[in-house]
Amino acid sequence: MKDKLYWVWAQNALGISSSVKSDEIVSYFGNAESLYFAGEYEWRLSGIFTPGQINKLKSTTLDAAKKIVSDCQRYRIKIITPDDADYPSMLFKLPNLPLVLYVRGDLDCLKNKISIAVVGAREASDIGARIARSLSASLSRSGAVIVSGAAKGIDSAAHNGALDAGANTVAVLGCGFGTNYLPENEPLRREIAGHGALVTEYPPLTSASGWNFPFRNRIISGLSYGTIVIEANEKSGSLRTVGHAIEQGRDIFAVPGDITSSMNMGTNKLLRDGAKPVFNAMDVLEEYAERFPDLLDINKIETKLTMQTSSAKPKASEEKKPFVKPTVSQNISDKAKLICDAFTTDTMQAEELILKTKLSTTDFLSAMTELELLGIIEPLAGKNYRINQ
Repeated sequence: MKDKLYWVWAQNALGISSSVKSDEIVSYFGNAESLYFAGEYEWRLSGIFTPGQINKLKSTTLDAAKKIVSDCQRYRIKIITPDDADYPSMLFKLPNLPLVLYVRGDLDCLKNKISIAVVGAREASDIGARIARSLSASLSRSGAVIVSGAAKGIDSAAHNGALDAGANTVAVLGCGFGTNYLPENEPLRREIAGHGALVTEYPPLTSASGWNFPFRNRIISGLSYGTIVIEANEKSGSLRTVGHAIEQGRDIFAVPGDITSSMNMGTNKLLRDGAKPVFNAMDVLEEYAERFPDLLDINKIETKLTMQTSSAKPKASEEKKPFVKPTVSQNISDKAKLICDAFTTDTMQAEELILKTKLSTTDFLSAMTELELLGIIEPLAGKNYRINQ
């Protein structure tokens, strides 16, 4: 715990901002105790710190750090620092890596795992939330770990999808433990702490502020191999996460949305600019399955699809039953309803469905994404689609 004290001191002195060259600090000094005892001459010689930062290092005592460490011990908050074995290896690739992480739960859930960030609108549509939940559940069943921010909307849906699958999930917070931020999500945060980890670089009792969250987002993307965006307008905070992911050299995915909705302007522009479109979990997993065959099991997704569709296939010894159009939940978009109503057999071609619905290709693909992720429609070879009965 002694060296953790010096890391907390360094964080207190330098603050949490993009101006802190934390990767250079770790590389040059190795550990925070060495940094503390190096003194002003060595701090200047390193060329890492600004004059203002050196003044902060000189004037900051260990007193505040001692209180933080004591509070963390009292409230069972783990302190993870760059010289800990539990520090996430993915974060070492960040130039502004966190000097301290405060954790509730177990960060071991990120070790030897493919972690995927899922982010999007706080005021998400019901369809967007259902897609986030279903997609996250499918990714979790394959062995991926879902990372998000525990906010309302898409974040909450993503975490809940992972929990639905009985998997671990990681939430990165924009405030310290012990604050009253977003109290309605406290039950979700408790569940995440028991099935994964809550992570923040902000000391206990640090209140939420507008600056915290955009800078927090670099950790969400930094922990993840790829970032999936679901429902984001042009000024969405989720696009800041994408910006961090691009700087970090991580993969960008986006779920296509209705081109007439402002809520999807950000995601659709990401697709225009080269993000990979996501219609189902396999669109994400295929990027990693061959590289990490021991970490992902895509057969678990295929098994689920087989279970959904096998009952619609008659046995060879049985007479084929007539097609009965399934009852579809009313809680889908109008364009998705048009497609479902257009089915006259259990399997139809895309071109035929487009002609019957009179939807544009863009609207058709957007609605199909919704139906696929909700498990209502299954894509087949040759641009055919099956509606699950």
